[in-house]
Amino acid sequence: MRPGARSGSSSTPAPSPAAIAAMSGAVDLGAVKARSEAAARAAAAPAPSAGQHVIEATEANFQAEVLDRSFQVPVLLDLWADWCEPCKQLSPMLEKLAGESGGSWILATIDVEANQRIAQMLQVQSIPTVFAVIGGQLVPGFQGALPEAQVREFLSALLEAASQAGLSGAAPNGAAGTVEEAAAPAEPEDERFTTAEDALEAGDFDLAAERYQAILSMEPANTEAQLALRQVGLLRRLSVLPPDAIVAAAATPDDVEAQLAAADAELAANDIPAALGRLIELVRRLRGGERTLVRDRLVEYFELLGPDDPRVPPARRDLANALF
Repeated sequence: MRPGARSGSSSTPAPSPAAIAAMSGAVDLGAVKARSEAAARAAAAPAPSAGQHVIEATEANFQAEVLDRSFQVPVLLDLWADWCEPCKQLSPMLEKLAGESGGSWILATIDVEANQRIAQMLQVQSIPTVFAVIGGQLVPGFQGALPEAQVREFLSALLEAASQAGLSGAAPNGAAGTVEEAAAPAEPEDERFTTAEDALEAGDFDLAAERYQAILSMEPANTEAQLALRQVGLLRRLSVLPPDAIVAAAATPDDVEAQLAAADAELAANDIPAALGRLIELVRRLRGGERTLVRDRLVEYFELLGPDDPRVPPARRDLANALF
């Protein structure tokens, strides 16, 4: 199936090593070293010019124009194709809103037919699909041509998240602060994280977990290590995910393990609402230890997505209602 095309089947293929790496990016697009290098490149690069609110992102410039640029200003990704009718409604709207933004965010348009590796990396299942990138972090967005009011709500939440991350928007013509930022020394790398990330990139989940756990043994409150350890757990599960996880869950609605596997498959496919909704509904039906297991998986998802993801607060409320 071509990237971005809708599939007629509800099954989800078992993730390949490349898909597992892509899912890692769905939580954190770069390891500590990669983030440091990208931030340094972004600081040295000129800020977007005044009026440069829409760019065409490709496989060749994705690193510089999306990942590196996201350390200066939030970047919204619009994945589209010529044959996609809903894209013809959403893309012009996004371009209009980008023009109105005054440089507070940048729109990067991506033709999935011409840039299939990007679509595969992002696990795009249908188009139009929208993501955002803030400081090298991929923020799940939405699928389909939403009404403008809902898109504006998403952008409002995105800018709030960017503000909390210290991004205040593009500086016109690369002046006022860019040179000073470029001269600032890069944050020194933590060798402990580097070795753990090396193990993760090599696919050695046990060694990566051991190294992150060693950090937590010394620093129990280290939130980055806590998040990384959860990420390793997710990637380990995805590496053995059955190819028919969602179909199997539909056939066995009372099998908790099957439902958890299906939620992981939906999360890997970036169908975040389906994954959260599945588990919240499961919490409503369960009691005892199984209910606790599902609740803990939901909490894991919340932490992996981050508090700035606009879908997390309502899902937390739904979970609270399901529990009480």
